[in-house]
Amino acid sequence: MKTRIRHIEVFLLLATVFGFLQTSVAQQEAIPERDPWLWPFCSRSIWNMPIGSDARYRAANLPAPRAIGCDIEWHLRTSPDDPIVPVYSPSSWEQRWPGDRHLGELRIPADLIIPDANPPHTPNACAVFLMPDGRTIRQLEPACRPERVPRVVGYLHPEDQDLYGPGIKGTHFGSGLSALGGSIRRGELLSDDPIRHALKINIWAKHLYYGEDVPGYRWPADRCDSYAARRYLGDNPRLVMGTLLALPPQLTAEQLNVRTEVGLKIFQALQDYGAYIADDSAWNAADLCVERGVPEEVQERYGISMRGYGGPFVNEMKRMVTALMIVDNNREDTIGGGGTPRRPLAPALIDPLNQAQEKTGKHVRGEP
Repeated sequence: MKTRIRHIEVFLLLATVFGFLQTSVAQQEAIPERDPWLWPFCSRSIWNMPIGSDARYRAANLPAPRAIGCDIEWHLRTSPDDPIVPVYSPSSWEQRWPGDRHLGELRIPADLIIPDANPPHTPNACAVFLMPDGRTIRQLEPACRPERVPRVVGYLHPEDQDLYGPGIKGTHFGSGLSALGGSIRRGELLSDDPIRHALKINIWAKHLYYGEDVPGYRWPADRCDSYAARRYLGDNPRLVMGTLLALPPQLTAEQLNVRTEVGLKIFQALQDYGAYIADDSAWNAADLCVERGVPEEVQERYGISMRGYGGPFVNEMKRMVTALMIVDNNREDTIGGGGTPRRPLAPALIDPLNQAQEKTGKHVRGEP
């Protein structure tokens, strides 16, 4: 009888272990994988790290801007059949086409059209080009190509970036930050899912600080505007290019009277991930950095504008700007302030060149 009981116990133990292993494998297989183009950069990139429990919040004291805007970015895929064309520096900030000095070459979509500036509208027009390898991105600003001729205008960033790397650098040349990371992409504000990455925001230079002690920027930015000494007039040394701003954890959407679907999404992203100051809005406005087409799809779906002097979302965004605080201990070794992240880390990425191997059972992670 005892022997039979022992056999039953062993059988139950083996069944439990086997069931655990099956569950573990199933859980591994159920881990969602990110499309690196739509949700780029490694899980611990500045763009994907949530605010941490050890974040130290400091007052930003930003006044309500007169207007809310959208800094439109161009995110473009290329194929091996697309042409490689010469890149020229802009003729001027106000009239960029046809360009001036030859700067290099760039593969661009054959049918690409990016309008010239139309003063007083002189957009940053940051552009990102995904190369045919599926992971290398090249960046340009201010991008311009109003005609389908073999050239493109804009300043090239000297360093290519990898979708599977940290993705910090890019052609928001006011800060040196990425033109892809932190961008609100098409479909994000229409989805039922929350935004799971940091944002980028442009602040009027009048509110930013420049001095001998703080040269107008902090990590992860690697520069400030060339006119910073003249136009950065703020008195808070913590408020500079590259500063991470966030809504404090105790604040609620109800307290700010945020009610629109878009406003609630932005509120949650600003509280969970924050927004990096990426550029100068150049007037009394605060701009969210968004992919081309985002304002139009929001207008079509919800009937509200993301930009202007007033309106349901614009007024909500103004209130959120005044409530933003500085995450003062956001550093390379404590991204988001450190401690326990407010949200789970982004899922791992799969190298597109290894997807065929993955289908045969060879699981190859594509991020460092």
